[in-house]
Amino acid sequence: MNDEPLKIKTRFLVIALCLIFIIGTLGYINISDYSFIDALYMTIITVTTVGFGEIHPLNEEGRIFTMFLVLTSLGLVAYSASTIGKALLDGDLMKKYKENRMNKQLKTLKNHTIICGFGRNGRQSARKLKASNHPFLVIEKDRSKVIDHEDITPVLIEGDATQDHILEKAVIEKADSLITALPSDAANLFVVLTAKQLNPKVKIISRASSHQSVKKLKIAGADHVIMPDKIGGEHMASLIVTPGVLEFLDNLSVEGSYQNNIVEVYAEEFPEEFLGKSILDLDLRKKSGASVIGYKNPEGEYFVNPDVATQIVEKSSFIILGKPKQITALKEVFGIK
Repeated sequence: MNDEPLKIKTRFLVIALCLIFIIGTLGYINISDYSFIDALYMTIITVTTVGFGEIHPLNEEGRIFTMFLVLTSLGLVAYSASTIGKALLDGDLMKKYKENRMNKQLKTLKNHTIICGFGRNGRQSARKLKASNHPFLVIEKDRSKVIDHEDITPVLIEGDATQDHILEKAVIEKADSLITALPSDAANLFVVLTAKQLNPKVKIISRASSHQSVKKLKIAGADHVIMPDKIGGEHMASLIVTPGVLEFLDNLSVEGSYQNNIVEVYAEEFPEEFLGKSILDLDLRKKSGASVIGYKNPEGEYFVNPDVATQIVEKSSFIILGKPKQITALKEVFGIK
């Protein structure tokens, strides 16, 4: 959108309003022998149609001048108010305000997730992260995709996620993870390559449309590649083959009826004195009611229903199941960050 015509119109109206006030003030001084303050005050209440009444009785020339002032200024003031208001809301001032506010938010971000693309998959990712109170921002070049979902987009960067400077603006160097959910596999591949170059440690989850793209995305640096159509088809089939199991697992999701029943707790989140302790030593279930259902060792291997002798070691994590109040109790009892 070109704001130049609006800028020119706004400047013209501001000049016109100033001239009205100057003419009105000088007119009352010369015609009705008012002081400068009285003349300016009379001009303001006349032009704005406040109508507090005359400061001093006006002679015939003064009343004719007042009628002229009202007729010439009434439409101009109303039109100026709407035009200047539009300039403030839609023009540079509001854009500058929004940009400054966003820059302040960006400065505070760290260990956040960057969502590239705000289509169906991007929106679902944003909802899940918001429900988990995980800090994130969205990169989307088509603002129309975001307008109806601003409640789940705390920070929006308008731009092309494949561009280095856009990812840098999203503070990629401090990001914990990145989700690229662009409609094109080629674009997602470019985002993965760029993100890994800017931050080799960032965890990347990429969307893919075809099987051929999965291997390429992983070679480029994606930690996980998701094919939404494949997962959706398998999910629907599983609801026929094992409906009870799948419904139970669905209810363990963030948006499920039980809410936040599964959490992953990293070794680094425990106070130092708990490192080296076993599941038996911790006695999590007795102290909080929550249960350890999985373990991830430092090499990234997962173990279901781990042995009670399993110890907390650096770069390992526990997968814990429990009701919200049990998860809260777990964090309080063990001082989990």
